[in-house]
Amino acid sequence: MPKGQHIKQLPDGYLEKTPIFQFILLSCLFALWGCPVSLNDILITQFKHIFHLSDFASALVQSAFYGGYFLIAIPASFVIKKSSYKIAILIGLTLYIIGCSLFYPAAGMALYTMFLLAIFAMAIGLSFLETSANIYSSMLGPKQFATLRLNISQTFQPIGAISGVLMGKYLVFEEGSSLKEKIAQLSPDQLRSFQLQQLTYTLQPYKYIIMVLVIVLIIFLITNYPKCKPEKTSDHSIDVPSFSESLRYLAHNTDFKSGIIAQFLYVGLQTAVWSFTIRLALELGASNERAAANFMLYTFICFFVGKFIANIFMTKFNPKLVLFVYSILGALILVYVTMASSFYAVYAAVFTSILMGPCWPTIFASNLEAVEKKHNETAGAIIVMSIVGGAFVPAVQGFISDHLHSMQRSFIVSAVCFVYIALYFWIEYRKDLKTLPDPIVD
Repeated sequence: MPKGQHIKQLPDGYLEKTPIFQFILLSCLFALWGCPVSLNDILITQFKHIFHLSDFASALVQSAFYGGYFLIAIPASFVIKKSSYKIAILIGLTLYIIGCSLFYPAAGMALYTMFLLAIFAMAIGLSFLETSANIYSSMLGPKQFATLRLNISQTFQPIGAISGVLMGKYLVFEEGSSLKEKIAQLSPDQLRSFQLQQLTYTLQPYKYIIMVLVIVLIIFLITNYPKCKPEKTSDHSIDVPSFSESLRYLAHNTDFKSGIIAQFLYVGLQTAVWSFTIRLALELGASNERAAANFMLYTFICFFVGKFIANIFMTKFNPKLVLFVYSILGALILVYVTMASSFYAVYAAVFTSILMGPCWPTIFASNLEAVEKKHNETAGAIIVMSIVGGAFVPAVQGFISDHLHSMQRSFIVSAVCFVYIALYFWIEYRKDLKTLPDPIVD
C-alpha cells in the first residue's frame, strides 16, 4: 500500500506531489456525505405526510442536519490542530455510524423529534469529516493545484447524492398513489399501522450506509497519511496561534467575512432547491413520490455534469468570472421557476444544479487563500460552520410556502441568495484583475 509519508512535505504544509491512493480514498468521503444530503430530501417528503407537517416543520430536517455542522465544526478544528486530519476523519466516521444507528430506535418510537435527533447526531460526524476533508484535499499536493484538487474531490459528492436518491426512491418510496392520497383513505386505526410501516422503510438506506462506513473506517485506519501541517519554528507564538488569536485575525479579514456570507447563502439556496424539488413536482402534477424522486435523480446528474463542465471553463477563464456568470443565470432561472405556468418549472429547478456544482469548492478555496496558513484549521472550521445556511434558508422558504400557499412561489428566496453570490464573485473577480501584472509594452 502506498506510503503517504514518502512524499516530501513542504514547509507550508503542502506536499511536493499528490499521493494518488490517499487522495482517492479521501475523495470517497465526499460521496459519503453526499448520500445523506440527498436522503434528507427524501425524508422531508416522507415525514411531511406521515407526521402531518407544514412545509416549515418538514424543513426542520435540514435545520437539525446543518445545525449539527454548525455546532461541531469548531470542536473538530481543535481535534485537527491537536492531533491530525486522519484522527478527525476516524472520529467523524465513527460518529456517522452512531448517528445512522439511531434511526432504528427513532423508527420504533415513531416520533418526529427522535428522527431529528438521529439526523443531528449523524451531522456531528459529518461535520468532523467535512472540516477535515475539505482542508486536507486542498493540502494533499502542490499549492498551485489546491483549488483543482478540491474541485476534483467535490466531484465525488454527487455520486453519493445520486446513490442516496436511488436508495430513497426504491427503498423508501412506494409505487401506486401518493402518500397523501393513501393516508386520506385510511381510518384512524389503519393510519397508525400504516405510519409504522412507512417509517420502517426509512431504515433500509441507512442499513447499507452503515455497512459501507465500517469498511471505509477500517481502510482509513490502516492507511498511512501525511500530516500536511506547516512546520514549526522556534517562535511558536508566530507559527501556532491560539484559537482566540485566529478568531481576532479572521474577524478583521474583510475578504474572509464576505466569503462566509456567500458560503452561508450558497449552501442555503442549494439545500432549499433540493429539499423542495420533489414537493414542487408533486404540486405541479407528479403522480406519486417515487415518480417525483426521478427529478432529484436528474438534479444530481446535472450537479455531477455541471462540475465537469465548470472545471473545463475554469481552466480557460478566471474561476470567479465563470461563477459570476453561473450565479446570474441561476438567479434568472429560479425567477422563472416562480413564474412558469407549467411543469417546465420543475425542469428549470433541476437545471439550476448544473450551475451550483463549482460554487462550494471555489468559495471554500477562495476563503482559505484569503487567510494566512497558520490560521487554516480555524478558518476551515468557520467555513464549515457557514453550512448552517442549509438550516436557515430552507426553513425561510418553507415558511414563505406555507404563507403564500405555493411551493412554486417560495423559490424566490433561493433566487435572492443567488443574486448575492453573483455580487460576491464579481467583486472577487475585480480584485483578481487588480492583482494582475501590468502588460509589458515594447
